[in-house]
Amino acid sequence: MAGKFEIKVGKNGKTHFNLKASNGQIILTSEKYESRKSCENGIESVRKNSGNDARFERKTAKDGSPYFVLKAANGEVIGKSEMYKTKASMENGIASVGKNAPDAAVVDAK
Repeated sequence: MAGKFEIKVGKNGKTHFNLKASNGQIILTSEKYESRKSCENGIESVRKNSGNDARFERKTAKDGSPYFVLKAANGEVIGKSEMYKTKASMENGIASVGKNAPDAAVVDAK
């Protein structure tokens, strides 16, 4: 089973997506978008940028947990990862985004 982008609409009407790996784990979460079309454009941006390691910014949270953000060519953040326990697991998350995003199906969350 391949990864998938799940589109969700919040109570406030804003839309966001989660990129899930084949095991169902969320590997990237987007910002909130005003419209579904903007959300779909965000997904296309993830597809386009996920193969470029330079687009991944590795960060450290205040508690020391490593995480990453994926940025578009214009520097805008497209998505953010979960907090990881180790840098190695964060790097695995980055690799998973690169592997899953290009061919991931787009589905509506249930």
